Amino acid sequence: MSGEHRTGGTDAFYVRVQAAVADAPTPYRWQRRERGFDMIADVPTTGRHTTQVHTYRVDLDPGELTFVMTDIVRTETHGPGPVRARSVETGRSRYWVTGGSVDGAERQSFSSTAGHRLIRGVAGELGWREIKPTGQQAAKVFGIVGGVIALGTLIALAVVFWP
Repeated sequence: MSGEHRTGGTDAFYVRVQAAVADAPTPYRWQRRERGFDMIADVPTTGRHTTQVHTYRVDLDPGELTFVMTDIVRTETHGPGPVRARSVETGRSRYWVTGGSVDGAERQSFSSTAGHRLIRGVAGELGWREIKPTGQQAAKVFGIVGGVIALGTLIALAVVFWP
């Protein structure tokens, strides 16, 4: 597959996702990357001293028509002085948050699954398929291996100590 066609597939994916979020209730920012793009949303928070940003990192492989989506959630807690706490969570995050102004005039909500559905919907329309992140695949394998070892240990203990 030619590089031009691959770039065109990546561009088409990017443009379609941008068009799909035009009517979304959550405002998104965009950042192009070498292998895909980041779709970034400011998450409404209940505390006035906390800011949270949710990034949907999408890595595209136009040769295989596959993509990997990773959530990156950055949270900062501010105090009277400099920033007191920062955290970054990477992986797959699913949560829903609502917030609003003190007088109740302005209500905001954010659902991380809305961004997932949006990206997956565009991918399905264009014939792309999702591949789970490597870390998630490794965790699944380790979980299965751990379960098999635990089951084997229980069976061995039952055989050894059976009256």
